[in-house]
Amino acid sequence: MNLETKLVIAVLQLGLLDYATSTHLQETLADLRKQNRIPNTLLLLEHPPVITLGRNAQALGTAESNILASREQLAARGIAVYETNRGGDVTFHGPGQLVGYPIFDLRSFPQPDSTLPSKTLGAVAFVRRVEEVLIRTCADFGIGTHRVEGRTGVWTQSTPESKIAAIGVHIARAVTTHGFALNVTTALDYFRLIVPCGITEKAVTSMTAELGREIDLAPVQESVMRNFGRVFNSQILWLESLEALLASAAEPASTEPTSVEEVIGVPLQTPPVIQHLRGEDAAVC
Repeated sequence: MNLETKLVIAVLQLGLLDYATSTHLQETLADLRKQNRIPNTLLLLEHPPVITLGRNAQALGTAESNILASREQLAARGIAVYETNRGGDVTFHGPGQLVGYPIFDLRSFPQPDSTLPSKTLGAVAFVRRVEEVLIRTCADFGIGTHRVEGRTGVWTQSTPESKIAAIGVHIARAVTTHGFALNVTTALDYFRLIVPCGITEKAVTSMTAELGREIDLAPVQESVMRNFGRVFNSQILWLESLEALLASAAEPASTEPTSVEEVIGVPLQTPPVIQHLRGEDAAVC
């Protein structure tokens, strides 16, 4: 498949971004993706310490029982708590954890198996592909991982079997938000404040803990980008700024798959849209 027809995944590396801003940004980009005004987009970032409650925690009323620390203790440690519309239960995000938010239109990914009832990617198949991306990424660093039947996420093959990556997504009108969290150098003591994903019998680990040495987040991000391209059979287009992505949204909507030539990245200042979402004034220079 040549570059003119191959699907594109635009990638934005946003660094450390607070959870509320990332949620607003996802909503904005999801609306644009539903209008086909931007390509499938992958946001890669870290969060300041935060505990998030998925739909399961809210529906089953397990939020309080699965958060082991009091709200006062969490506040004293600077840990925010947010309810979200993603699937799953309680989880933690923080520095050293690579968080990825795919803003994908599942209808843009054809199913390779023509015997399947749907010709486009379904929700379960999407989650399995994200798991595959993370399994391949861990393998790139010499960490053996696999899936666990009846569970979502990625687990180590070592003993004891531990969870190294969590996945929780939201899908509306075939467009995904939220995504995955891969523990790279995450301080694991944070997970003692919660029952991660409501699972009491499994431990949580990180790439650093498995390797017995520190690793940089940058090569892990590069591996994740590369494996998203392979697993989703797409060309990866790294963008240097959010404005570069939003510039494509000004173009008329197209019914054709977005090609490499349709999105061009240019280096700019810190995105004003992020400043706006944070309630800040954009700097003028």
